[in-house]
Amino acid sequence: MSTFDDREHAFENKFAHDAEMQFKAEARRNKLLGLWAAGLMGKSGDEAAEYAKEVVKADFEEAGHEDVYRKVSGDLGDRADEQTIRAKMAEFLVEAKAQIMSEI
Repeated sequence: MSTFDDREHAFENKFAHDAEMQFKAEARRNKLLGLWAAGLMGKSGDEAAEYAKEVVKADFEEAGHEDVYRKVSGDLGDRADEQTIRAKMAEFLVEAKAQIMSEI
């Protein structure tokens, strides 16, 4: 029974690790998205960094990423359409995962 318990514990640890890595990747994606959107709005430096933090915080409103999309879409107005924003979200998620993996 010990082997089974060890195996179960290993799977639980892997699940927890994977969930943590996904959370970190999504938070980083949101930061990158916020910086991109800030640039479109003419923000730079501290103002852009502060906006990126707002985008990261927006992700805690509800499950999923629609809250982030709504925040950025609402703030950008006609500067970017839905397809562009969603494409950037996908692009930045890939970039965020690569950045995290390079740090490990």
